[in-house]
Amino acid sequence: MADLAESIESMEQLAAVWRMMVLDRDPEADVRDLPGVAVRWADCRFAFWNCVTLTDVGADADLLAERLGRAADVMRGKEHPGFLWVFEDLLDEGARQALPAAAGRAGLTPAFPGTGMAGDILPLPDPVHPDLTFARVTTDDQLRAYADLNSRAYGFPLEDGRDGLLGSTLWKDDAYAYLALRDGVPVACAAAVEADGRLFVALVATDPRLQRRGYGEAVTRKALHEGARATGLTRATLHATAAGAPVYPRIGFRPNSPMHFYALKA
Repeated sequence: MADLAESIESMEQLAAVWRMMVLDRDPEADVRDLPGVAVRWADCRFAFWNCVTLTDVGADADLLAERLGRAADVMRGKEHPGFLWVFEDLLDEGARQALPAAAGRAGLTPAFPGTGMAGDILPLPDPVHPDLTFARVTTDDQLRAYADLNSRAYGFPLEDGRDGLLGSTLWKDDAYAYLALRDGVPVACAAAVEADGRLFVALVATDPRLQRRGYGEAVTRKALHEGARATGLTRATLHATAAGAPVYPRIGFRPNSPMHFYALKA
């Protein structure tokens, strides 16, 4: 098991960052902190903005079952689908072993795995990649390109990503969101967002046709470089998908808690 403090930090970063993201998308969004369950639900088409997270530290199997049931009930009351995030290292040993069966009984099915990561890695040098130039997202057209890269990378319809990001002021004004351009065409993107004295890396994506060329790593480094230069922060956090997990340790991130994403059973 990784350092428990870093696993707690990972969960708390999710709750803090998603509060900002969801309220940016809809000031009337469902943002609540229930006992053991943080609700961050914009109820929009972009499923990543529809989030429920378990927040207890050291939950046993009985408490886990109760929290899973409550989380699933919240999800059933929404129009649009989203995900329950579970940080494995916040559960005790019995709860970790019980998680798959308990989730199934609550009406949840595994969606995909992830890993929390963090590190005192800033500042970073301004990155150079022979194929790329970088542009900060400041216009609606650039934000649309950012949304479309995420939709393509994660297998969403283009309109879903656009529903999550278009119209945002946070992504254009406050986030250090960058496009990587190859011959002027956006091919990858990443953002760093300030939260609780850290930079949180969010929505990293690469055009699926152009992966494994270092584009995602380069634009992530750019977002972190510019975010650190503007804020003076030295610590960064993120939640990696399986595809991104091998990349981030090269930047200096250290894995902490394994994460499990669940959706409601059809």
